[in-house]
Parts: sequence; C-alpha cells; structure tokens
Amino acid sequence: MGAGPTGLIAAATLARRGVRVRLVEARSRPQVGSRGKGVQPRTLELLDGFGVAGRLLAAGRSRLVIRRVDPDGTVHEHDMGKGADQAPTTPFARSMVLPQWRLEETLRALLAGYGVSVEFGTRLTGMRPGEDGVTVELSSGEHLRADWLIGADGGSSTVRKLAGVSFLGVTREEQQMLLGDFRLDGVDRDWWHARHRSGGQRLSLVPLPATDSFVLQAEINESDGDVEPTLATFQALVDDACGPGVVTLREALWTSRWRYNERMVDRFRVGRVLLAGDAAHVHAPAGAQGMNTGVHDGINLGWKLASVLRGAPELLLDTYEQERLPVAAAVLGLSRELLTRFAQFEVSDSDAMSGLGITYRGGPLSPAWNGAGPHPGDRSPDATCARPDGRPVRLFELQRGGDWTLYRFGGGPLPDIAGVNAHSIGTDLLDPHAAARSAYQARDGEFVLVRPDGHIGHRTEDAATVTAYLAAFCGKADPIRTVT
Repeated sequence: MGAGPTGLIAAATLARRGVRVRLVEARSRPQVGSRGKGVQPRTLELLDGFGVAGRLLAAGRSRLVIRRVDPDGTVHEHDMGKGADQAPTTPFARSMVLPQWRLEETLRALLAGYGVSVEFGTRLTGMRPGEDGVTVELSSGEHLRADWLIGADGGSSTVRKLAGVSFLGVTREEQQMLLGDFRLDGVDRDWWHARHRSGGQRLSLVPLPATDSFVLQAEINESDGDVEPTLATFQALVDDACGPGVVTLREALWTSRWRYNERMVDRFRVGRVLLAGDAAHVHAPAGAQGMNTGVHDGINLGWKLASVLRGAPELLLDTYEQERLPVAAAVLGLSRELLTRFAQFEVSDSDAMSGLGITYRGGPLSPAWNGAGPHPGDRSPDATCARPDGRPVRLFELQRGGDWTLYRFGGGPLPDIAGVNAHSIGTDLLDPHAAARSAYQARDGEFVLVRPDGHIGHRTEDAATVTAYLAAFCGKADPIRTVT
C-alpha cells in the first residue's frame, strides 16, 4: 500500500525477483509537488543497482552552493559537497537536488518494465491478517487475499493504524512551515537562496533542476497568525524576507503545510503485515533524510521478503526490523539536530547525511570479522576491474540484478550456488591496478559475499562457510506469491 518512493522501490525489488505484486495508492494521480528534494550518495548507489542512477543524475543537480544572507546583509556561501569528490570506491560522492516527483516518475517507469503499474485512486478500507496471509478490502469494493501486505502509505498510514501499531513520539504545533513549488521571478537559479524574515523566521528558495520552478520553504510561528498556504501568503513571506518587489511569485504549482512530527513505530512487522518509510518513522525534513531512508527500507525489506517467498526461513524478515529500526532512530536524531541550524552545515554533517556510513555490523546477518577492510554489514565498495579481453567493468555493475554476489580474490575455483553471481578476481575478472583488492583490503584465497542490497554479508577463507551462510537465506523461486 502506497506508491511513494518507498512503496515503488519495494515493489520493484520484489518484482525483479519474480514476485507478483499489486501496488495501490489512495491518491487519484501521481503527485506533482517536490516534497523531498534531496537524493543522497548511498541512495544513488542502491538505485544504480536497478540501472536508473544515470537517468536521475541527468535530471538532478549535485553542485548547488547555499547562499545565505543575514539580516545585516552579510553573505555566507557554503558548498555542502565540498571535498566530496568522486573516488574509485564511491562513484556518487555528492548529494543531489532532485524533486521527489521526478524520483517517483523514474521508479514508476522502472516498475512498468517489470509489468507492474500503480493502481491510483484506490484506498485500503479494511484488512484481516491471518497466519498465512492477509485479506484486504479496497475502496473499489474488491476483496483480495495477499500472502503479505507492506504498508508504505505515509505518516498517517492506514495499514499501521489497522495493524494496531503505536506511533510514538511528539508533534509540536508551534513549529510549522509552509512549503510549495513556484514559478517566480527575481532570483537566479545558480544558488540555494537562504534568508531570514523580520521576525527571525527562516526562508529558502531552491531551484529545482530540469524545471522552471523553485521550492519555497518558510518557517511560520504564532506571530504569523493562522495563515493558509495561498499564493498571497507566500508572496507576503517572501517580501518580508527579501524586500517588497524583489521576488515575484507568478504561479503556485503545489503548496502544503508542514508540522513538526518526530515519531517512530516500536515494531516494523506484525505477522504478515510490514511497515516501511514514513509509515514507520517521520522526522524533520532537514538533511534530506526521509525519502532516502524510505528507499533504504524498501530495498532491505524487498530482498528479504523475496527470499522468504523463494523458500528462505521466515525469520529472515525479523532482521528487517533489527537492521532498519536503529538506522531510523539515528536519522530522527540527525534531522532534529540539523533543524536547529539554518544553511550552516559542517563536513561531518555531509558525511552523516550521505548514508555511506550506514552499517549493519554486529547484526544477525553480519558474522564477526577480525581482518582488515570493510566488515560484514558495511556497504560494499566499488572498484574498476577488467574482463579478460580488457573491457573495464565496475563491481557495482556486477552487483546489479538483485542476486547475491561472491568474489574470490587471487583466483581459484568458485562454489556453484544457485542464485549467486560468482567471480574469481584473478581469473574471469582481472584487477590489474589492485583496485578491488585495495578497496576490500583482501588476501589471496579470501571470499567476499555481497548481499542483494549492496552490503557485505560474509568474509571468509573457507568456501564451506559461504555455502552454510547462504543456506539460511536462499530458496527456490516461487513467482506465484502475491504481495500488496
């Protein structure tokens, strides 16, 4: 349920593994507002696994300097991506400005390639979970039986409420923001413009790439009264921040009101019902974390549910909560901290926001590793190698497709395991500049197993332990199962 970024990528992760999916959305049509507007480097890596990162990069902008003007006229400029340049192990080093509707458009096209379309204008009106599935009632009057139900239907999730899951946290009515997408005149598109209003409230104008519009965000408080997000209201707010007649709002494409909500569920799974994205956690918009965290949720959940439907133990789904709940809790804290500042970020903030440091070390799928280099649970690094005929190939390219990937360093035989793409670095995959070996700090004879979500699953020198590890998480394909 829910066709935002989380629901779309979860459906795509399942569909590419042969799972039959139905994706229903209460909205009557695709959304037109930017809402989220930032895609982080780790999210781009994950989406590169679906082959869509190039399309997103063409539609986004990764170098946009914040230009903040203080009330006294002092100008500050800050490049959030300063020092974050592309490297062999991190092909996507900078955050990218991209409106959420563009990401959703791209993911709908991806999903269509798997033969799945979004059923707009369809609401969930009831559900009856059982031991082996969920009976779902839709606003169309249809009753259907699904093996599993994923609730990715936003902060006011109907799935979460019907499942009886608490949404713990706080709502602060006194802390609000008006936001919207506008066509306007008076400011250039070369900067992320940040200002203060006369009462100290913050306002920003951000050009949306590959469009002729800006997203406008304006803090409001009790001194503003009970204002509505109309064109006239936004114009008054901009005049207060920039001066009368400096910026002219010509057309409002989408407007909304945001209230401070910081909430999270205490469990991501209730039997055959699973929660993801804003249905499981909401927080301040600072740092462009919400949309990205939801995409990570959807991919983590998707590959695990697909594995269970292929015969893996159902306990694998419990690791979804065990891995993602701590990450969501950390994001709440990060967003809260960033909200207290205004266009003032440090290099350490960029590191935290990028998602490149997300790790599941110490988790149930990450055995201990005493060697050097990235550990089980860490993201797998990229590196450029070569085919035997000299053609270059990136490790990330080899990891596309949603299967497990096994590397053996130093050449030698590979175990033949169904559902695993195995490569011998030194035989069928050459590493002439030791790029892969350096990225992993690997020894000859070592095996590195990479999960379908691009995190390291296991490192070992014993092929038998690779087979034993995978035995717990791989099963036969069963494409007739249904997920809604």
